Amino acid sequence: MIKRLLLLLLILSSIVIQAQNVIDTIQVSTVQAPLKISETGRSISIVTAEQIERWSVTSIDEVLQQVLGVEIQSRGGFGVQGDILMRGSTFTQVLVLIDGMKMNDPLTGHFNSYIPLTLAEIERIEILRGAAAAMYGPDAVGGVINIISKTFSNIPEGVHMNGALNYGAHKLLNAHQGFTLKKGAATIGAGFALNQSEGEFFSEEFIDSTRTLSAYNNYFDLKTMGFSFAYEFNDNIRLRARSSFDHRDFGARYFYTTSVFDKSTEIVSNWWNHFQLQRIHHSGSTDFNLAHKYNTDEFIFSPDFPSTNNHVSQLLNMTLNHLHSFNDRILIKAGVQFDQRQIESNDRGDHQDFHFGAYAMGVYQSKGLNLSLSLRTDYDENYALEFAPQINASYVFPSLVLRASAGRNFRAADYTERYVSNNLQNLTPGRSLGNPDLLAENGWSEEIGLDYKISDSWKLSTTVFARQSADLIDYVSTNQSEIGSVSEVGSLQAGANYFFAKNISAVQTTGVEFESNMSWSLAGENQLEWNLGYTYLNTSNDEDVVSVYISSHARHLFNTNVMLKMDRIDLSVSGLFKERDPRFSSSINSNLENSYTVWNARVGYKLTDHFGLNFQIQNIFDEQYQNILGARMPSRWILGGVRWSL
Repeated sequence: MIKRLLLLLLILSSIVIQAQNVIDTIQVSTVQAPLKISETGRSISIVTAEQIERWSVTSIDEVLQQVLGVEIQSRGGFGVQGDILMRGSTFTQVLVLIDGMKMNDPLTGHFNSYIPLTLAEIERIEILRGAAAAMYGPDAVGGVINIISKTFSNIPEGVHMNGALNYGAHKLLNAHQGFTLKKGAATIGAGFALNQSEGEFFSEEFIDSTRTLSAYNNYFDLKTMGFSFAYEFNDNIRLRARSSFDHRDFGARYFYTTSVFDKSTEIVSNWWNHFQLQRIHHSGSTDFNLAHKYNTDEFIFSPDFPSTNNHVSQLLNMTLNHLHSFNDRILIKAGVQFDQRQIESNDRGDHQDFHFGAYAMGVYQSKGLNLSLSLRTDYDENYALEFAPQINASYVFPSLVLRASAGRNFRAADYTERYVSNNLQNLTPGRSLGNPDLLAENGWSEEIGLDYKISDSWKLSTTVFARQSADLIDYVSTNQSEIGSVSEVGSLQAGANYFFAKNISAVQTTGVEFESNMSWSLAGENQLEWNLGYTYLNTSNDEDVVSVYISSHARHLFNTNVMLKMDRIDLSVSGLFKERDPRFSSSINSNLENSYTVWNARVGYKLTDHFGLNFQIQNIFDEQYQNILGARMPSRWILGGVRWSL
């Protein structure tokens, strides 16, 4: 009751407070063309480095959880693992970029939040909601998240250093350090992050008269480090490069199954390299990008019997883009993309695929009217040829922006959906099973919205959207006899049921988003910022097929955060409310509740201009909840330490 009263108080307070200063001056790069948010015709949010530093967060997925319309289905706290959903998408239908380059893992979308970048290295995060396949190709169905590092941005000259060191419950060690030096034509940057704990102890639970579940700790040891470099040869030629490494060792019990035999552990390593060469001229720019991702995964289902799966996946991605501005009204951008995906796996086999894409985009601006049209075609060995058009429009009044967008989207199956368990012998019933014959998902997305500026610093936004999808991919309980008639996969037991990957013919998603952003100055340099977001989603399937992921998203999602900066005190409070379909597993006596509410808080105190104390509480009211059935989320954790910024 107290938590809901606090939630109501935040909503009511946001309606009556008057304010003074909201920003729409940043040119976003996620729409490919250099446009302000109001000119894009899209629903876009920006998270700045300053907000990340002040929020009560310890990982990138906790940052994204603060953003309107982004649902993080975490399997553990502190960034262990989380699926990213937007606008009713599945976790495979959100495109994640680092400095504009695709990093979605070819093995499985469960790895898309394994982002090899530390919080201290981030300049800003751009979140575009809705389809963007016409700009970026496959996977950009529910939205695009572009994480932009400081080295790939135009930061001011000088030395910039910030970090934190915290110790907390269950022997938690939380630390991050970022460093950027820009002097003359050269910029270098580096970062390191650590989240490490023995984990929370979950006691033995009684199941029935003959069985109990053994006690366990969901330990985690997460490390990220990176180095980046930039050099401006002259006013026209720029070179940028990044190399970073992310290593994760964690307990994964009930992350993927609700089997009583599940005692999973997992070790995942991710090495990311990106090279960019850019030429800037008086009427535009040309850039060449080459990125390579190398991922290893060792998954042990149980130490009680042979159950180790080893995977190595690689993604080689190359893009060439050219921007030309004819005048202050018309610009065009065109580009090509090539990538090659590869996997070596003991349970999925060895496979590789080639992909090619080409796009063209035109922008027209005149007296408040902004129109953009994108056309893209993609060829993939998995799905042959796909074509994606997109049109965006906005009209900017002094205090009001009207916007609309419509476009086609598509996504191909990843290696897990196509081949999981195909190499295993005598596969036990109830296991997930890949389907090599899957078609590409496709559909159309539409949205209309408005942004209304009540004052210089208070903006309200609302968007109504819809998506009509065909051939969506999900796992459906299917009998062996039916599977055998579709595809020769695996070594199956006669008459047994398996969760077989299928194309579900037609799914409709509708929803509405509401957002309030406020920021105003108090006495002196004191500042108060208040953000509120609400998303409603409804997904329906004409065939009424019961599947695993398609309707697992929240029906009602509310998030809010308040930041107060006053003299030497820095206060941040964030809240999240989620309502979704409940689920229950009798095998492990686990319950996915219909709804939950979680509050986090952080208090910082400056001892000097560059050094201060930090105190955080994650899950203030000790809510017992799960995002994924069986995977318990952390209860109340308290941590504290020091922060610095130079």
